Amino acid sequence: MSTLQKIRQKIQAREYYLSSHAEEEMMADDLERDDLEHAILTGRIEKKLTHDLRGTRYRIEGQAYDRRWIHVICRFEETHELVIITAYAL
Repeated sequence: MSTLQKIRQKIQAREYYLSSHAEEEMMADDLERDDLEHAILTGRIEKKLTHDLRGTRYRIEGQAYDRRWIHVICRFEETHELVIITAYAL
């Protein structure tokens, strides 16, 4: 199973959590949880960010429901939980 498929599986099962930073950025860009879920479920991993001691991050590029392009940055914790680090409009 690809990394994107694993991320999508967590999103579909609602087995993820938003960081407080993600919530702040989403509020600033008028994004809802549905928007970031839609972007992940229909988008692509645009970049794999490996230079972080806390683990690999994935930048997913996709569209919100209003068709704006957004980035969602996420990572898997050691416990295999998916964390949405941030999400923002481009």
